[in-house]
Amino acid sequence: MLRPALAVAFASAALAAVAADPPTALEAIGAKVTVTKGVVTQASVNTDALTPEQFRTLGAAKSLKRLGTSGKGVTDATLPLLAGLTELEELSTDQTRLTDDGYKHFAQFRSLRQLSLFHPSWDMKGFTGRGLAHLKALPKLERLTFAGSTAGDEALAALAEVTQLKGFSTWHTTQTQAGNAHLLKLSLTSLKIGQRLPRYGKNEPPSFDESTVPTLAKMPSLERLELFEAVLTARGLAPLRGLPNLKVLAINTTEISAADVAAVKAALPNVQVEFRPLTEEERDGTLRKKLKLIP
Repeated sequence: MLRPALAVAFASAALAAVAADPPTALEAIGAKVTVTKGVVTQASVNTDALTPEQFRTLGAAKSLKRLGTSGKGVTDATLPLLAGLTELEELSTDQTRLTDDGYKHFAQFRSLRQLSLFHPSWDMKGFTGRGLAHLKALPKLERLTFAGSTAGDEALAALAEVTQLKGFSTWHTTQTQAGNAHLLKLSLTSLKIGQRLPRYGKNEPPSFDESTVPTLAKMPSLERLELFEAVLTARGLAPLRGLPNLKVLAINTTEISAADVAAVKAALPNVQVEFRPLTEEERDGTLRKKLKLIP
């Protein structure tokens, strides 16, 4: 174990290296970087084996605009070490191990506009998603993805406090139909909503089906709506005619007949309907076996 004085000296040397040659310093910790006009603007790194000193090295790359992390190294203890990323606008994470309280550390990224949380704290004891409420401290945050989580309705209830959001994407969580109602507290212009992930193979009720559509139809600010991983009909989508600002409706990985798609397009003449037909692999592997939506 390094003595405190040596540890400080080591960290200072690492930070000086970043200032002198950011690409080399970041590549030394395993990051892939993008350099624009001689300045590092983008990086991606697996955090599983990163030491605290290496997190500080990453946090010293002040010119970063975009950062992607994977692995379980982002925790309540290591996220604060990235506080130097004051220019960060986009952050994408996969497999973070943050507690709900740990979400308060996202407030250090004051320039953040887009945050993607994939598999956040998956099956982590005590994690409910309530920590999402801490994101209200980010004044510029406009877009959030929360996907692949064992959190559900409590996460969406917390999300309702992040009123500056304009775009939200969610799928493969444990939310229920009741949780979807929390979205009505936001003035979203873009929403991507997919299916819950059945826990431990159970046949749980869908979190999104035609009974959800009347709730979505109460979001007048929506301009883009993407629906996927569901079983839908034109009749079930009829309430969407009441959305005054809807410009794009995207449907994919969904069982819906060609005739119903044609009927939807006819019913929404001023909306661009983007439809990708369901493949047999998606029908059998995704809708039937994985999501248990069809027999």
